[in-house]
Amino acid sequence: MKPGNALLAQVREDVLHRTRRTRETATLRRMVRETRLAVDNLVYPMFVVEGRGVKQEISSMPGQHQLSVDKLVEECREAAALRIPGVILFGIPGRKDDAASEAYAEKGIIQEAVRAVKDALPELCVVTDVCLCEYMDHGHCGVVEEGRVLNDPTLDLLERTAVSHAQAGADMIAPSDMMDGRVGAIRRALDRAGFPQTPVMAYSAKFASAFYGPFRVAAESAPAFGDRSSYQMDPANGREAQREIDFDIAEGADIVMVKPALVYLDVLARARDRVNLPLAAYNVSGEFAMLAAACRNGWLDPERAFMETLTAIRRAGADLILTYFARDAARRLQGDARTPLSFM
Repeated sequence: MKPGNALLAQVREDVLHRTRRTRETATLRRMVRETRLAVDNLVYPMFVVEGRGVKQEISSMPGQHQLSVDKLVEECREAAALRIPGVILFGIPGRKDDAASEAYAEKGIIQEAVRAVKDALPELCVVTDVCLCEYMDHGHCGVVEEGRVLNDPTLDLLERTAVSHAQAGADMIAPSDMMDGRVGAIRRALDRAGFPQTPVMAYSAKFASAFYGPFRVAAESAPAFGDRSSYQMDPANGREAQREIDFDIAEGADIVMVKPALVYLDVLARARDRVNLPLAAYNVSGEFAMLAAACRNGWLDPERAFMETLTAIRRAGADLILTYFARDAARRLQGDARTPLSFM
């Protein structure tokens, strides 16, 4: 009996379903792949500081930096060359107070950064994070009175901040504060100010997560007292996340977001089943730092680990992924396997 016939004779007749058939070769696996990750899915978060010539590595986030405006423009040129469609900017002002006045100052750090980037790279989509924590001397995301974060007085400051970003040339506004009613307030303020076409990407299901720690080092925004549990969501609540998403859609959000991404993939997938708007997910600083640390210690294969992470977020339903892996992913997706990974 020929070897091939002998092999066929060993096939069990009771095995009816052989899903391995379409895994046999790399070409077959590529042909039947369900989830496609593309550069167009990526948004790159960046931190802007005052000064000139500043490129300070963030201790908690390998390969990520605080950048002055001139260095930010250079980094944005690199992102654009990699065909990353958008960046999201976080500002770190030189002065903080209890009214977040630098958040909406005409010559504030974000306003200057937006003008510089749009002047250099008009086609790059510049998204601005609208929150007050980086600008408040107490580090909370709203107006504080007698130890409480007040909702409605905060809305006024958020409106002013959003309009100032649009006036500077921001392509999209992304409120992340989690105050009730802020999406509707910002939408109306933008419309009144003559920016009806400026979209709002709402941090709709933003949880009071432990995974923001490295970001607070990067943005210098840790609260001086207490925590943010009175306005960010309880990590135990999935149904409430859907309510928050519904509220933001009703108030005029153009894109809704789940944050963090990895430990809330169930929330993301449930939102994808219910929501017809574009859906974003933020692969946050703690998720990045945790994976980067494991890779740097040799415990994980770096390239496979971060690409699997981004694919999982995409598979769960995200159209946009805000991620510090954006540059590395863009290179790999375009066939560049030689450039060293930025976090290694």
